[in-house]
Amino acid sequence: MNDNVTFHDLKNASVFITGGGSGIGAAITEGFLAQGAKVAFVQRSSCEDFLEEMSSKYNHKPLFIKCDIADIKALKKAILTASSAHGGVNVLINNAANDSRHSLEEMSEEQWDQAINVNLRPHFFTAQAVASIMRAQGGGSIINFSSAAYMMGNSGYPAYVASKAGITGLTRSLARELGHDGIRVNSLIPGWVLTERQLKLWANETDLASHLEKQCIKEHLVPKDLVDSTLFLASKASRMMTGQALVIDGGVVVTG
Repeated sequence: MNDNVTFHDLKNASVFITGGGSGIGAAITEGFLAQGAKVAFVQRSSCEDFLEEMSSKYNHKPLFIKCDIADIKALKKAILTASSAHGGVNVLINNAANDSRHSLEEMSEEQWDQAINVNLRPHFFTAQAVASIMRAQGGGSIINFSSAAYMMGNSGYPAYVASKAGITGLTRSLARELGHDGIRVNSLIPGWVLTERQLKLWANETDLASHLEKQCIKEHLVPKDLVDSTLFLASKASRMMTGQALVIDGGVVVTG
């Protein structure tokens, strides 16, 4: 059963998602499938259980293409494959990211480059790849996932924070570049979303309590909390919204 908001114009829409088989991406993939959309997604790791679950629940089986998004040639090829299979690309969602912790002192040039290659560079080149496709269709929606980590100035992963700040700047520039073609570009900025990865690697009782204290809404975010906002940005319900940053973080109040 779909307990998300229904956007009727997303039925049969062609959606391409990076990192769409786990965490927030998996929730978004299911959210679009529940709308009746045709979803293609890429990620490095296999996800047979997720694919089987989605195929059993929805009419449209998601198209999974194994791909490292740091490999731009492979990523562009995946977009073309998805476009061919689903009759174009109406919605592009740049979701995949790597928030591994790192220090200023210990990070190498190679590690910095890799962080940017995963967390920022794909957002530009996926937009480059879909622009002509969307232009031929008369428009489309590009949604770039950023992070509230940069708004809070979090420490412990400076390359990640820098890349997420860059995404909002890129979003505004691309909105200006592509607006005359009817292509909207917005960023979605989640707060701390408790995915399985977060719970396994970073979440602890002290930090969770401290973060919740900063939120206006005293409830931790989970992946499904990002679904309706993503659907809204993809839908014609937001047709005159572009170059914007939509923050979904429970109302974090930064002090100090």
